[in-house]
Amino acid sequence: MFLFIARRTVSSLVVLLVASVLIFALTRMIPGDPVSMYFDPLNFVGDRDAAIAAKREELGLNDPLPMQYFAWLREALQGNLGISIRSGRPASELILSRLPATLYLMGVSTLIAILVGVGGGILAALRKNSVWDYAVSFASLALISIPTFFFALLGIFIFGLTLHWLPTAGMGSPGGGWADSLRYLVLPAGILGLAASAGYIRWARSSMLDVLNQEYMVTAKSKGLRQSYITMRHGLPNAMIPLVTVIATSIPSLLGGAVIIETIFAWPGTGRLAVEALTNQDYPVIISFVLLTTVLVLLCNLIADVAYAAIDPRIKL
Repeated sequence: MFLFIARRTVSSLVVLLVASVLIFALTRMIPGDPVSMYFDPLNFVGDRDAAIAAKREELGLNDPLPMQYFAWLREALQGNLGISIRSGRPASELILSRLPATLYLMGVSTLIAILVGVGGGILAALRKNSVWDYAVSFASLALISIPTFFFALLGIFIFGLTLHWLPTAGMGSPGGGWADSLRYLVLPAGILGLAASAGYIRWARSSMLDVLNQEYMVTAKSKGLRQSYITMRHGLPNAMIPLVTVIATSIPSLLGGAVIIETIFAWPGTGRLAVEALTNQDYPVIISFVLLTTVLVLLCNLIADVAYAAIDPRIKL
């Protein structure tokens, strides 16, 4: 296990290095000039062109692209991902300050997605061709087909503007307790979780149907064992093997979904920060956010591989 994790860690670092080169180059290809946007001509007093030239020299934007990358890499290896052009604060500090809110949202969304998706898919498989099966399949198809932002706007209209049951922006009221925080969490986490559950439903149903047709399941049933025991003891663990990959690899996509949800619900997380950085062409913050996503993808793939061995003893690392 130790050697496996060591090999995967080294390969992940190589992937991260290659990804950093691509991310750095693509970020610099974004049309426009962030320094010109920083010095707003309507509010700036003095020689704007001289100020822009001095700022570009200070940030090293006049250097060739390879020199800019290696200068950034040297600082990144020391934990410095650059200074935000817009706010003047370290990009890593901005990301870390917003990260707890995003993890809070993603954690609850993932829990909702697993409970609804895996639970609904397994129940649909156990009641194949029933009304429940058709209803769950239709719901998963609808969730896959309709964009997440539409569900978010629909939720705001129904539960926020029409029924006035739930708040539609922010993370909590000043001085509010945990109950108030949960009220603000219901809509964004619920919508993000339900959107992610659509894929889980289809995978869980397909995997469970495949397991139910295996000979060991038929043999266990012929011995007179209860169906609930057979399902929990033999069916569910085997059905979860392909679901581990699906769940682990879909967690980074939740971060992408969080960008939309955080923007719509004014949730103060890294997703909203990334949108603001893109709007302002804040290179260091954009690079830091994309690198965070890359690290999350690599980490989730490693966790999925290790979890295989824990779930299925036949798999050796």
